[in-house]
Amino acid sequence: MLGRFEQRFGIDLGTCNTLIYQRGKGIVLQEPSVVAVRKDTGMIEAIGAEAHAMIGRTPAHVEIMYPLQDSVIANFDKTTAMMKYFISKIYGRNQWFRRSHVVITVPCGITNVQKRAIEEIIIHKGASKSVTLEEPLAAAMGAGLPVEEPVGSMVLDIGGGTSKVALISLGGIVLSKHIPFGGLSIDRDIIEYVKRAYHLIIGERTAEEIKKKVASANRPNEELKMDIRGRDLVKGLPRTISVTSTEISEILDGFFMLIVDQIRQAMEQCPPELAGDVMERGILLCGGGALLTGLDQRLQSVIGVPIQLAEHPLECVVLGAGEMLRFEALQKKDLNAVLQNNF
Repeated sequence: MLGRFEQRFGIDLGTCNTLIYQRGKGIVLQEPSVVAVRKDTGMIEAIGAEAHAMIGRTPAHVEIMYPLQDSVIANFDKTTAMMKYFISKIYGRNQWFRRSHVVITVPCGITNVQKRAIEEIIIHKGASKSVTLEEPLAAAMGAGLPVEEPVGSMVLDIGGGTSKVALISLGGIVLSKHIPFGGLSIDRDIIEYVKRAYHLIIGERTAEEIKKKVASANRPNEELKMDIRGRDLVKGLPRTISVTSTEISEILDGFFMLIVDQIRQAMEQCPPELAGDVMERGILLCGGGALLTGLDQRLQSVIGVPIQLAEHPLECVVLGAGEMLRFEALQKKDLNAVLQNNF
């Protein structure tokens, strides 16, 4: 009887963004995984979108933190507080995951201790059940790939902290590769380039804007320019410069080659039959980094394998968690039907 009123949630707890899916409602929350903390007392000043808006604009006594590093919990207390805040936005202050069933996505290859740390956040706050689901498998499910069938599906998930390549068949991960570089790495590379080339210091938000507006994995046919403001390293005063899409694209070459390297290594270790499936069906590209202009075309031209950009690159993983909730509900329904027929 209680199962009828049990809430079901799917959570994508990412380095840069947290997304929550509620069965029957869809995606109910999408916020940055950021916390603003007072240095002197350790008290939390802001969480999520409010904390993200403070990046680069905080006073000396406030620090901006990412409680998750490479999609793994780096600060347990701050991650717990962040999750509590996100759930309160959905249900109200006095509600947590009370009597809830939660599927939470994790990077492939993490240790059992790291998995338990993530599950404990959910279980210790009232959930009746917490299940972990590997991110590449969740992304494939969220994109509608036939993960349960005996065919190979390859997924390239470029997140904020890490990038993962995984081969999936018969509902499991056959092999996976990952590198500790993602969207945040590109931002840092842009900051370093501007500092080195123009002697100008810019913040994370400006670097992210450059990446979104003028960065391209391919050499652009049409030159784009963007005016940016920062602090002059020599004079210490504000200064405005223009950066072009060509120079920013050159910064991405190193990151791009790392991605290509991982795909090639995965293909080399791929069983022959599954390699044939990948050549025919292509590679699914998802994650926030998939939105980088021209990335799918350049990968396809270099690797020689079709690259399919997911319909919802940012939401793929959490939609896969929602699909797992639906699958588990169907299994439970079938089991109940069998029990009723037998007794």
